[in-house]
Amino acid sequence: MQTHKYDTVIVGAGGAGMRAAIEATKRSRTAVLTKLYPTRSHTGAAQGGMAAALANVEEDNWEWHTFDTVKGGDYLVDQDAAEILAKEAIDSVLDLEKMGLPFNRTPEGTIDQRRFGGHTRNHGEAAVRRSCYAADRTGHMILQTLYQNCVKEGVEFYNEFYVLDLLLNEVDGVKKAAGVVALELATGELHVFRAKAIVFASGGTGKFYKVSSNAHTLTGDGQAAAFRRGLPLEDMEFFQFHPTGIWKMGILLTEGARGEGGILRNKDGERFMERYAPTIKDLAPRDMVSRSIYTEIREGRGCGPDADHVYLDLTHLPPEQLDAKLPDITEFARTYLGIEPYTDPIPIQPTAHYAMGGIPTNVKGEVLINNTDIVPGLYAAGEVACVSVHGANRLGTNSLLDINVFGRRAGIAAAEYAATADFVELPEAPEKFVADEVTRMRDASGGESVAAIRRELQETMDRNAMVFRTEQTLKQAREDIVELRARYKNVSVQDKGRRFNTDLLEALELGNLLELAEVLVVSALARKESRGGHYREDFPDRDDVNFMRHTMAYREVDPEGNESIRLDYKPVVQTRYQPMERKY
Repeated sequence: MQTHKYDTVIVGAGGAGMRAAIEATKRSRTAVLTKLYPTRSHTGAAQGGMAAALANVEEDNWEWHTFDTVKGGDYLVDQDAAEILAKEAIDSVLDLEKMGLPFNRTPEGTIDQRRFGGHTRNHGEAAVRRSCYAADRTGHMILQTLYQNCVKEGVEFYNEFYVLDLLLNEVDGVKKAAGVVALELATGELHVFRAKAIVFASGGTGKFYKVSSNAHTLTGDGQAAAFRRGLPLEDMEFFQFHPTGIWKMGILLTEGARGEGGILRNKDGERFMERYAPTIKDLAPRDMVSRSIYTEIREGRGCGPDADHVYLDLTHLPPEQLDAKLPDITEFARTYLGIEPYTDPIPIQPTAHYAMGGIPTNVKGEVLINNTDIVPGLYAAGEVACVSVHGANRLGTNSLLDINVFGRRAGIAAAEYAATADFVELPEAPEKFVADEVTRMRDASGGESVAAIRRELQETMDRNAMVFRTEQTLKQAREDIVELRARYKNVSVQDKGRRFNTDLLEALELGNLLELAEVLVVSALARKESRGGHYREDFPDRDDVNFMRHTMAYREVDPEGNESIRLDYKPVVQTRYQPMERKY
């Protein structure tokens, strides 16, 4: 085991992690630990754009953006955080432009903007062009730009170091951040990183679903590490299902396609979103469009022999527009489906896409240990965190914005804290938990299969905890997960080696997915209402009297070692926008 010391350690090298690193490394000695080479991080898969009320192509302002974020999140958004997001969006885009990001341009040379779901002018009057974009490769361009600037700033990267545990220790009765434990993929060695400040920016959890736009690596490592160490997880029941994933595969086709004029059609060729959202139609928020698609399928208007999908129709758009604005997704249609999008509609279905919940933080990125108190030295930003600017449903283009606004804020706050703080003593045998888990899995033989348990987890989540949920389906999911977690205790890996043992990593990731899936299901069972990405068919209405509050889930262990999940709640921060019915 090796031990390292840094002022600031950042876990994750996606957009939030690298934006934090650019700020932190100017102010403190900083290391970035990442399970992937930085430019392979999942931010690179984001396609459509980054929201900012630049008003380059039509009238817009940050207050309209704030309102759309709050309304889009079904009023579960903390409005102080939403105001910061919308206000700082403008400088965030301009910062990226100055760093060298090649945005699409208007004929006048300003940053071009296009429409996106749920973004409107004058509080819902009509769709507005607010998304700043680089074709349909915006996330890729952001990731490359941030990485180049990290290199320029001299950020130290530890690539393929898989963080498996968070180290906290009490100082005068207060839990403080002490470090993290990571497994080096190349050698199989454990490394302890001591740090005054730690920023978690390790991404989402989408691989507990089978049909998902998420990469194989999005396994909730940061959320699980925090949860195991007694920190709460906020609003985990709210998971977003993006309306347009490639049929049966889940590979994302950007909302930018509908922003450019793409239309959703059922088997009769009908533009069915006119019935569900008559004002902004195909550009309604994602939760509404996903439910509308499944309603069409359930009512017999789905497409294909199995009537299990609908079509994204781009055939009326000029080929030169598709080539200039949507080159990647048109190529996806050709590669994965053998379809020519110039002339044929593309089969699509909703796909698990984004976790609105995560590690609770305040607007500085400081991690909360309860509703009000922070963990000194611990920060989080991006999809791993819940600040909460997305509430019950994230608007498209607000995720690339979130990672830049709150990644920057967390990086500054962490480095400023590290400048005056002392190192916290490490707990006794800091590597013990990870070493025991690794040894158990590597030494076991003839045990349960990682792939089989993961497949069964994904199947029950897709079947029972996806777009439509009921008490019966959620209870079934919970029963299945409890059984799978029991089986997981006997899991074994075939690869017994130390170097590049991805078999072992997948086993460790599976433990995270099982734990977080149970948190989602328990939280969803307790929320007896429908709001945003959480739709209960047995409670189809929003209930502001009983559930205008954030869910806070805590892991508890009794003296016999039995685990349970305790739920508490936290009030929503309201400033100027009163809850009302969501109509589009």
